Amino acid sequence: MLLIPAIDLKDGQCVRLRQGRMEDDTVFSDDPVEMAGRWVNAGARRLHLVDLNGAFAGEPVNGDVIEAIAKAYPDLPVQVGGGIRDEATIEAYLDAGVSYVIIGTQAVKEPEFVTRACKTFPGQIIVGLDAKDGMVAIDGWATVTDHLVMDLARQFEQDGVSALVYTDIGRDGMLNGPNVDATKALAVTVSIPIIASGGITNIDDIRELCEASPAGISGAITGRAIYEGTLDFAKAQRLADAISIQ
Repeated sequence: MLLIPAIDLKDGQCVRLRQGRMEDDTVFSDDPVEMAGRWVNAGARRLHLVDLNGAFAGEPVNGDVIEAIAKAYPDLPVQVGGGIRDEATIEAYLDAGVSYVIIGTQAVKEPEFVTRACKTFPGQIIVGLDAKDGMVAIDGWATVTDHLVMDLARQFEQDGVSALVYTDIGRDGMLNGPNVDATKALAVTVSIPIIASGGITNIDDIRELCEASPAGISGAITGRAIYEGTLDFAKAQRLADAISIQ
């Protein structure tokens, strides 16, 4: 299982939010490129970048920073989410060196956008499903829809997305453990890889996710835990690698 450090971008800085609230942020660095290097040096094999301003604006805001990170580490796969609403934005990110784009709110509001994107950019589209009590949340988690996560996951699987990022919004940024049961249930529902997100706190959480990985959990995004030091990223990735070869 691949551990993926999160670099959340707000006003050009690397921050973390609690439960997606823009007003409840902690700034960890004013140099996101340098922060990316920190995780690369610790053994990261993919980065998860989120344009938080873009997610609320509906268009890229921190695109220059994202491009700078992609160009600084051209051999490192980078996945980007936040404010991706049209094909032109996808193309611009891919041209800048990004490997995968993550469609979130727009995937729920306009499912045909995902269908078109998968056809135009095969193998490079990921859908982010953020959930509260099994229901999908959109618009920066401000709105909980009447869509079941399981139903949308099956739909996007048919479109040909390369993976799904599943976030339990009640856990995100709270350091109280991931929702392994819900993540595993989603993974066995579809055949495409699931990337877990939200709540990872310590090495025990990584071990629990790794034990569930045969169900189809291919990766786990970690943020606040590696910034606040409750999880040693390098140690955690070594553990995940060791478990995977057992």
